[in-house]
Amino acid sequence: MITMIAAAAENNALGKDNDLVWHLPNDFKRFKQLTTGHFIIMGRKTFESFPKLLPNRTHVIITRQKDYQPENTIVVNSLEKALEVSKEDKQPFIIGGGEIYKLGLDVADAIELTRVHGTVEADTFFPEIDESKWDLVKEEFHPKDERHDFDFSYLTYHRK
Repeated sequence: MITMIAAAAENNALGKDNDLVWHLPNDFKRFKQLTTGHFIIMGRKTFESFPKLLPNRTHVIITRQKDYQPENTIVVNSLEKALEVSKEDKQPFIIGGGEIYKLGLDVADAIELTRVHGTVEADTFFPEIDESKWDLVKEEFHPKDERHDFDFSYLTYHRK
């Protein structure tokens, strides 16, 4: 099962200037819980936005750059190759960014989306989810609080 995981505002905003536009500690915890032990597939810019490798995950980076090879990562030049090298994982995760999510929408079986209730300025966006192709199977609302600047909901979609 191929799963896309993202946090996106109501206008599908993901980030700006290669960074997130909100701080949601519980969403980070959920991301860690779901992706630990799995292959995580991402574009180069998403990888470069991390301060360091995410522990206990296999990093698969998609880039067109020929000589790009960060230590302890797998580098490929297409989503198809990324999925091929991730075959041993029963649930690889596509973690961004915007261009990789667009490609992933055609191959994913599930989407774990944190919908941030608000509209923010961004330069990277999550693709529109076509409700005729996806079933919302789980929804869990979380109000904003002293640690979270926005209300947000965890949404789980499965391909119809």
